Amino acid sequence: MKRLISVLFAAIAIFTLAFSSPALAGDAASGAKIFSANCASCHAGGKNLVQANKTLQKDALEKYGMYSVEAIATQVTNGKNAMPAFKGRLNATQIEDVATYVYEKATKGWS
Repeated sequence: MKRLISVLFAAIAIFTLAFSSPALAGDAASGAKIFSANCASCHAGGKNLVQANKTLQKDALEKYGMYSVEAIATQVTNGKNAMPAFKGRLNATQIEDVATYVYEKATKGWS
């Protein structure tokens, strides 16, 4: 009986962790400042001055597989095409913060 209860609790714990949405780890307020200082020259208001179709709007991020804090952080860290890598300029916490900010702004429509 104890074994059955242990298995039941383990299954509930696994199910809860597997299907819960992850909390955003970054600090969006800090990310706003980092974005303003490092990203806004090309991405003001969620736009993209270099490649107009690859904006930071939710629909574009979804289209290009970038609609998650993790994907945005990877892009910021490593860069791609015309976007430079910020790995040497920003630390991991700053990158997580700016990714959280971008994700939240995209979710809210950059309003």
